[in-house]
Amino acid sequence: MVADKAKKIKVGDKAEEENSEQIDGDLVLSIEKLQEVQDELEKINEEASEKVLEVEQKYNEVRKPVYDKRNDIIKSIPDFWLTAFLSHPALSELLTDEDHKIFKHISSLEVEDFKDLKSGYSITFNFSPNPYFEDTKLTKTFTFLDEGTKITATKIKWKEGMGLPNGVNHEKKGNKRQLPQESFFAWFTDAQQKDEMDEIHDEVAEIIKEDLWPNPLTYFNNEADEEEFDGEGDEGKDDDDSDDEDEDDDEDDDDDDGDDDN
Repeated sequence: MVADKAKKIKVGDKAEEENSEQIDGDLVLSIEKLQEVQDELEKINEEASEKVLEVEQKYNEVRKPVYDKRNDIIKSIPDFWLTAFLSHPALSELLTDEDHKIFKHISSLEVEDFKDLKSGYSITFNFSPNPYFEDTKLTKTFTFLDEGTKITATKIKWKEGMGLPNGVNHEKKGNKRQLPQESFFAWFTDAQQKDEMDEIHDEVAEIIKEDLWPNPLTYFNNEADEEEFDGEGDEGKDDDDSDDEDEDDDEDDDDDDGDDDN
């Protein structure tokens, strides 16, 4: 009888083991099928990305003459780019007082993607003849390579007695430029001091390319700032109202204390 019981336990263990192997086999099969589906989706996503790039490249060519037309109109508006930069909440912090004078000589600004959008882009400031430097064009280029991002920039040919408006060409440490009390034009020397190609997140370039360039009129008209200041103004107003209410409550308490004394 004991032998029969032991036999049943062994049979039960064997059945459980076979069932476990079956579950493991089914799980592996399901994961393999799921991976096949994911690979299929990945292929579709890659094709979609290529199509999106093709469309974007096509419309970049369509936009080009419109951007040129916009630049021609902007040239007739005094201090357009200076005003747009000063009205931008982030870019305005990058300009020194001396930079303001140089920015008055900007005739046009251009942001241009490479023909292969995945390869990079360039940002160009065009200047009218000015007393600060010989260049009529300052360009910063971002080239995307397998090794990282290669950044090149125009070496500014300052006229005699001129130089970076703060008078000092500070060397940078790390990937972040020191924003306060530093000329905007140090942005060009930053690239010249980087010899190695690595992953650099250039926030200034990104803001110009993705935010300012698509619609600079928004900042020239100060619409973006007005919205921010309206919100801050309302908050300030609420705080003032709250303070006034607190003062009124304090005055009422003082009056009550005076009545009690009498």
